[in-house]
Amino acid sequence: MSSLFSKIIAGEIPGRFVWSDADVVAFLDVRPQTDGHVLVVPRAETDKWTEAEPDLYAKVTAVAQKIGAAQVREFGSARAGTTIMGFEVPHLHVHVWPVNSMRDYDFTSPGGNAEPEALDAAAARLRAALRADGHADAVPAD
Repeated sequence: MSSLFSKIIAGEIPGRFVWSDADVVAFLDVRPQTDGHVLVVPRAETDKWTEAEPDLYAKVTAVAQKIGAAQVREFGSARAGTTIMGFEVPHLHVHVWPVNSMRDYDFTSPGGNAEPEALDAAAARLRAALRADGHADAVPAD
């Protein structure tokens, strides 16, 4: 059975993509911790990060690092937060989001569903920042 993320990757469910290459995609989280919260996901369905092929996991984290650098600059945050949880969707995904304090790491009370316009704006900002960083080949069209 396909995971929710596989359905987003396949276009069966809409997603606001900021990264797409042969192995990895990244799209906005609809329940963001902060503005610009992204999920970095391998195309291959892998439930646990400890079961991922090492090269694929390395690529996921490399993409997360590029996105985090763009988030810090674009959203003016002190840092980019990252975590892997995996309980909510059984498909490896790395959360990457702009953070300014430890409060931004509290996943027990996420901000709820974001307004579509806010997600669209955050995605456009991140795509522009990633293009400016030289990653245009992996950044989908707006």
